[in-house]
Amino acid sequence: MADQPEQSSPVLQQLLLSLSQSADQPESSVSDLIDFLASISAQSDPDNQNSEATAFKTLTQLHHFISSQSDQAIFDQLQFELPKAVSEFGGVSERCLEVVESIIDRFISMCGARDMLAVLGEALDSLNKKGGDYGYVVPLLSGFSKVFLSLQRRHFEQVRQATRIIFKVLKGVSSELEDEAELQKMFDRAVGIADSIHAVCMKLEGGVHEKLSALLGLYVLEIVVGISPSILSSSLTVVLICSISTVQALVSMNFEASSSQAFVLQLSSFFPYCGFSYLGLITGSDVDKISRIVIGDDKDLYVDSFVDVKCGASVSVIWGHASNEVATAAHEDLTAVKNELQNNQTKRWQAFGMLKHILASVTLPWELKKHAIDFLHSIRGGNISPCDEHSDFSADMPGLFAALQAIQMVIMYTADTELRKNAFDAFKWILADIPTCHRFDILKALITKSDSSSMIAILFDIVKGEMHKESCEKMGNGRALREEHNAHPRSSLWTASILELVEFILRPPKGGPPSFPEQTDSVLSALNLYRYVLIAESRGKTNYTGVLSRSNLQKAYNEWLLPLRTLVTVIVAKNKNESDELTVDTLCTFNPVELVLYRCIELVEEKLKEST
Repeated sequence: MADQPEQSSPVLQQLLLSLSQSADQPESSVSDLIDFLASISAQSDPDNQNSEATAFKTLTQLHHFISSQSDQAIFDQLQFELPKAVSEFGGVSERCLEVVESIIDRFISMCGARDMLAVLGEALDSLNKKGGDYGYVVPLLSGFSKVFLSLQRRHFEQVRQATRIIFKVLKGVSSELEDEAELQKMFDRAVGIADSIHAVCMKLEGGVHEKLSALLGLYVLEIVVGISPSILSSSLTVVLICSISTVQALVSMNFEASSSQAFVLQLSSFFPYCGFSYLGLITGSDVDKISRIVIGDDKDLYVDSFVDVKCGASVSVIWGHASNEVATAAHEDLTAVKNELQNNQTKRWQAFGMLKHILASVTLPWELKKHAIDFLHSIRGGNISPCDEHSDFSADMPGLFAALQAIQMVIMYTADTELRKNAFDAFKWILADIPTCHRFDILKALITKSDSSSMIAILFDIVKGEMHKESCEKMGNGRALREEHNAHPRSSLWTASILELVEFILRPPKGGPPSFPEQTDSVLSALNLYRYVLIAESRGKTNYTGVLSRSNLQKAYNEWLLPLRTLVTVIVAKNKNESDELTVDTLCTFNPVELVLYRCIELVEEKLKEST
């Protein structure tokens, strides 16, 4: 490739000659050369044979000049501009890409590794901001993997800084790039960077080795998430996924693994090298450990560069769960991991918190979420002693709350009926895994944070079911449970907080009665819960919730029920005068609300009469 091309551009030839003789005005010569290359790049079109041929000849002529130079001053003049300029030809054709990578390789061999890292990073960031053709990414990524191998000192700091830019660009480009061939080349180069970091690690010892191997681990986990949005849309799914040490499509898309088996074996082996175990990944402990090593107390660095590593950790384990081959390649025994989660409640709760990153994602594929829900079901059971209801588990609740919110999103938005059912079953058993003293607080938070009337209705029904279950236990155990309730009311759902929850729906914090028809489902469930509590407390001659106190009865009557009756009456009367299909649907929707509302009003009126 270093041979002089048969046909050369006279203009380029003159520019290169001027450059080699430009001791007096080097900046002007460099600028002219870059402008010329930009004009050729702007005209290059992969579908136009003439423009592709022109681009190739231009690059070949430039490569011949660069290869024949030994004057360091020439490279010092060009290193900050030329690698970026030629990278814009990376997507023109395969042979153009080959020449571009050779030109960049020549600069790497002639210039300092530290300077070239800065050059490549600036080029990648600058071209990413510019937008347009994404062909520039591939040769620059190749350059990074080769520069890393040339570093002589400060390996960790320089690789960490470079990967921040790489993460940013890969995430953006992978969500926009649709060309399958370009995706494959880009992800292959991303794997090459991981291989280079690993090779550098092998040469180091002590603290630097520990830091760089931890950075390698974060790199692999981060890349998993960075390319996930494009995975299932590509027929190259297996190749791409295996290039990031996971096999999301290997199971879900039923592809043959022969062409990508080498990638799976190679990159899955990074986990034990980086100190990863599936148990440590799914509980988050391994991620926390290596994050402390790589990031330390620099929270801005974490938010800016490594925000998706926990999602990557969860993805890696879930696809080990989906494929025995992947688990074996990672030297993991999933059965042992699941047994540990089944029998250790703290670690199981940590796993719930980690899986939220997959389930709440708006970019990861549904097939992956289906495997995540299946994994949740696989860690049920075990021999765990019942929780001490009077212990404080407050520190664990935020993670459990976030996990339940994420499962809610699956329930609400999936089009897969089976997945929705399995997700709801998982939702209920995770709730059951939470101590009663915190369960109602979780349910209340889920209700108050939800914007979905249907989801709120489901949550109210769960609250009602929990209260009914507890009520049956009280009746079965008699006096002992009543005394327990009086001694430790926090362990019971039968408290005044139930009325606060009903009020949240029937008299919203923003004022006025609830909106119809948007909140029809939640209003109906809130009314049903209020009616249930009122009847249960009356029959049991108890008043745990305070529902039977005269002040609460009057409040419910005047502030909740009567305003709601007025609103419902107006809506029903208005629609009875219409005869269209929409009106019929509205009336049918309102019938259950109207019936339960009037029943609640009757019950409250009866209790008010009894209290006089």
